Amino acid sequence: MTSGQRLRQIANLLNGSTLLGLLLAACARTTVSSGPRGLLIASRYRWRLPFAAAFTVGNVILFRAGPDSARANPALLGHEERHSTQYAWCLGWPFLPLYFIAAGWSLWRTGNPGSANYFERQAGLEAGGYPRPGIPGSAPQTHRRIRAAAPKRYEA
Repeated sequence: MTSGQRLRQIANLLNGSTLLGLLLAACARTTVSSGPRGLLIASRYRWRLPFAAAFTVGNVILFRAGPDSARANPALLGHEERHSTQYAWCLGWPFLPLYFIAAGWSLWRTGNPGSANYFERQAGLEAGGYPRPGIPGSAPQTHRRIRAAAPKRYEA
């Protein structure tokens, strides 16, 4: 583990976000195991929310899949690891309201909670399974309303 990864691990332990992640993992009856780079993998998460294949709380990454499948997806694991670093930079719990504000902004702008979300963009949209803004189906909702309300033009 690098010194930066160790620092992130200590920061997320001290700021309480990893403890929150472990509490959530215990309440959801997941299996927690050591992961790479100071992360903890909580596998077989079964609660309905959030709808993601994986999500992070502190240094705990909660996966819907089993532990082997979680480790076999390095792109998603790296994406979630970047969220773990974001928890440390946000001093733990403040990450949660900041993330939800960013998700709301993204949902309003693109119809998707991740595509314009600052935290998801920094963690890597494709690795997290989010569409990039500007592709079909991810146009801002305000533009969709304008297009739907605009009269059709006919050529003579």
